[in-house]
Amino acid sequence: MFVRRRWTALATISILITAALSHPDPGAAAPAAPTITLAPTETALVRVRLADQGQLDRLVAGGADLANRPRSRDGRPVADLVLTGRQLADLTRQGANAVQVVQRADDGTRRLAESVRAAEARTRSGLRAADGADTLQFLQAYWWTTGGRTFLQAQVATTATDDPDVEITVNWRTADGATGSFPLYRFEDSGEYQYHYALPQPVPARPVQLTATSSLGGTSRPVTPALWPNAAPPPQPAGYQKDFIDAYLTPVDVRARIARLGRQYRDLVDVIDLPNRTQGYRRTAAAYLGDPAAAAVVVESVRFGDQGMDGVQVRTVDPGRPGRPLTVRYRDRVLTVSLATDSAGKVTSSTDDVAGAINARQGARFRATVEDGSAGLPMPVAGPVRLDDGLQGTEVPARPWTVQALRIGKHRDGSRVGVLAYSQEHAREWATSLVTLEFAERLLANARTDAATRQLLEQVDVFVIPTVNPDGANYSFHDYNFQRKNLVNHCTGVARDPKYRTMWGVDVNRNYTVGSLFDGYVGASANCLSGNYAGTAELSEPESRNVIDLARAHPNIRFAMNVHSYGGYFMWPPGAYKADGRVTLPRPSIDESTLFLASARRIVGAIAAERGTVTWPSQTGPVADVLYSAAGNSADQLYYELGIFAWDFEVGNDRWNEVTGQWEGVGFQPPFDEAHGESQEYAGGLVELVRVARDYAAGNPVRR
Repeated sequence: MFVRRRWTALATISILITAALSHPDPGAAAPAAPTITLAPTETALVRVRLADQGQLDRLVAGGADLANRPRSRDGRPVADLVLTGRQLADLTRQGANAVQVVQRADDGTRRLAESVRAAEARTRSGLRAADGADTLQFLQAYWWTTGGRTFLQAQVATTATDDPDVEITVNWRTADGATGSFPLYRFEDSGEYQYHYALPQPVPARPVQLTATSSLGGTSRPVTPALWPNAAPPPQPAGYQKDFIDAYLTPVDVRARIARLGRQYRDLVDVIDLPNRTQGYRRTAAAYLGDPAAAAVVVESVRFGDQGMDGVQVRTVDPGRPGRPLTVRYRDRVLTVSLATDSAGKVTSSTDDVAGAINARQGARFRATVEDGSAGLPMPVAGPVRLDDGLQGTEVPARPWTVQALRIGKHRDGSRVGVLAYSQEHAREWATSLVTLEFAERLLANARTDAATRQLLEQVDVFVIPTVNPDGANYSFHDYNFQRKNLVNHCTGVARDPKYRTMWGVDVNRNYTVGSLFDGYVGASANCLSGNYAGTAELSEPESRNVIDLARAHPNIRFAMNVHSYGGYFMWPPGAYKADGRVTLPRPSIDESTLFLASARRIVGAIAAERGTVTWPSQTGPVADVLYSAAGNSADQLYYELGIFAWDFEVGNDRWNEVTGQWEGVGFQPPFDEAHGESQEYAGGLVELVRVARDYAAGNPVRR
């Protein structure tokens, strides 16, 4: 699927991260021998056990490309990070160790799971009881069965919130008298204590009683864990049609699928062209004039490469005569820079001189910057070199892209409650568009043969945007599979060097207006090379404006689901907080919180009905609590500004490895069999969301 790129790609981590990695904690323990290594320039998504919380804090402050919320294992944070081999080696020297290569760059369909080493013994120290016993309270206690295995998950809070050394142990008992225990680990967010927790633990049978004890002498009251999610969808009737997904789909494929559905189901579908066309799969054309290892100037076209600039040649020449000025001429698609000479005929132009002359005299066609490290150096005679946009997707149309939505229902006039499902805001999340397309096609196909589906489409008006970010998705499929952002390049100066080309773009899901970076909220960056760059302003990008414009144009939309990957989360607002005191956006009311959680149980139950996949209770809840602060995300704007009950999926739940006894990640682009499974189970969850909307509308009819 991928071809060798003509540009050398850097990892998709901001250059700020390199600085964060270069300042190790002097108190970190000596690193153990790494179990996993990468070649220095190789990029991969790696699950890393970090040395301590301080190391994680430095990575977050540096804008690290975190795939999901860090967890705790054996008292140490575990994070999924996009890293180069050099960055992984830096982390390893600081006391971290890799436990799994989740996915490698340029290998979107290969999964390379690594077995983890045996858990290290946790040093138990600092036990303090002088102040008396603390009070313990279970915040969560749930069990479930999947794949023939029973799992238990618990969260416990202590009143000794300021004591970082408090240790909490959960003791369990099953109905047949079996007993056991496991430790919980302290979880802080933005410097604020939240609770103690652990990943789901395997137990031999249904647990009937839990207690918690602490190292300070505290003991909780016994609790009975509840079945999670304890909800199931209605059974599918005989002949129910599903499984419409048979391959990963590029944006070109998605557009063809939308067109086919529009033709096939004219009585049930409108195809909506969203109003804001994207940049398209286009970039400016660029080249190094000179040797980047010695002295070079980056010359870039002002227009896109497909607008006649690919193939333009650039060169510097020695005029061969003394006392000549620096001149710039563009003729017959060749940009010629004649270097200045002194009275002896020696070339005197520097790299800065050449870049300045190009910008001053041919600024309407070209922009030039001195390559990082080449400032002030003598400009060599070089070239000719050809400008090139570096894009590899030859079958992708090189023009602005019209994003499309499907509107599905019997009454597409605003008289029925509306549900919006949208996906692939992040380009590399290939399975997400499969989820929304499978969902759409199930509704359409079964409306002809299944009375329950036909009734749903009588009662609900469904909107689906399969690919919010088509430009970034095209780049992810054809050029760099870890691309997260769109293709708009707002960088200036040396940040426009082609070596940063895999780091350009805006994070579409950090570009919305509520709880944004521009309002002081955490979880987005002003650095154009960061993986979560928020853009130049709120709603600066056509991709984000399309989502909001569709919702504003159809006020009957009361429910929305934003489909992302990976990690197995089910979330709702608030999605952002301010760091000082961890002040979140306002919490939903009691009634709305109840609706969010009750609906989540139903939808998580529908997901589990397909192949037993259970979204963990610890990963079900407000975004800011169960994932991280995501300043300027779309769900917050839909909820707080437009009054829409807005959720987020993170498809691709961790899988239990019976051999290693560990949970392992599946990545953004798992082997297709896994992506297919995700499409089936989460499409079922979206169908249940439509039922939730129907039931809500029964007591809250749409007012036109």
